[in-house]
Amino acid sequence: MAKEFMFYGRTTEEMQKMSMDDFIKLVPSRARRKFTRGLTAAEKIFMRNLTKGQSDLHTHCRDLVIVPAMLGKTIKVYNGKEFMPVAIELNMLGHRLGEFAPTTKRVQHSAPGIGATRSSSALSVR
Repeated sequence: MAKEFMFYGRTTEEMQKMSMDDFIKLVPSRARRKFTRGLTAAEKIFMRNLTKGQSDLHTHCRDLVIVPAMLGKTIKVYNGKEFMPVAIELNMLGHRLGEFAPTTKRVQHSAPGIGATRSSSALSVR
């Protein structure tokens, strides 16, 4: 039997019912500071659309802290080229949206290209 993940001793249902003030007290200092300084205009618009219950949410706000109101939703976060879908789970609370939409891809090199020097073309591709 798998152990259920809990956020500081609270289940998913308890977190969804929790008020924003109580949640702010639970998160680490970096996220707490973000909320005490206030949200930007774009973040306020996104949060308003989130509470209205819009189904297709897109955002450029990569620095927005994930809150309990987002639990269970799929948010598309811009990574500089496209909107990456991010399914919000309980263990993501307190993190930033941008952490789950990587901006770079893994580099995979193939065979040496045209104009490669003799020494680089003699190397193994592996």
